[in-house]
Amino acid sequence: MTPLLSIQQLTYNPPKRWEFLSPRSEFVLGPVDLHVHESETLAIIGSNDSGKSLLAKLIAGAVKPTSGEILLNGQPIGTHQSKARANNIRMVFRHSAESLNPGISIGSMLDEPLRLNTQLSPAMRLEKVMQTLSLVGLMPDYYYFYKHMLSDGQQQRVALARALILDPQVIVADEPFAALDPSVRSQTVNLLLKLQAELGLAFIFISHNLGIVRHMADRTIVMSNGQIVESNLTQTLFTAPEHPSAQKLIHAHNSMLKL
Repeated sequence: MTPLLSIQQLTYNPPKRWEFLSPRSEFVLGPVDLHVHESETLAIIGSNDSGKSLLAKLIAGAVKPTSGEILLNGQPIGTHQSKARANNIRMVFRHSAESLNPGISIGSMLDEPLRLNTQLSPAMRLEKVMQTLSLVGLMPDYYYFYKHMLSDGQQQRVALARALILDPQVIVADEPFAALDPSVRSQTVNLLLKLQAELGLAFIFISHNLGIVRHMADRTIVMSNGQIVESNLTQTLFTAPEHPSAQKLIHAHNSMLKL
């Protein structure tokens, strides 16, 4: 079965930058190989500065890789800012509040990707925005709301709506639950699982919350120093991690559960 998304030999190795006549060290990532199927959730875990967020940005096109190939349904889509990528691989950022423009309404915010990337008429765009608001559990009136009128959970739903508005096949989420309190976090997790079941979305998400990872992810990869050091079914990884980095993360998680 052909994976929905396949990453092959993706690397990030920028040219050295000079600072006070000495080369400044830059983070090197890869080569990385991974894949994800339709309706599958892949989690990326690792310690701080392991390369998790950089990998997410490379997949979503926010950072240009040095080399490598990205395939969608077996077809190359380019490795940076192509239209196929923009429409089919969308990103939910770590802090939703910071990614929402306070100066425009939610409706205008959701309309913009449609206006820039589709040929839909204004009436069709309005209908699509309303459908997407409903999809993430927001009433039509939210079209006229502004960021400051929303709770943290509602802001996260708007961020998700913005990611879904172009009917992508893959959602990349970098710590999407980090800024949410436990009750809102639980609602968001359930919403994502519901949307995945309804739309067949593939999720790639980064999280330090291994409880959520264990609950949501079908497979999990562990990163350390820019490399994937372990990849396995989530339950297998949590039961019998092999690499020292994975063992350290799982042991810390299990220790927290015992407190």
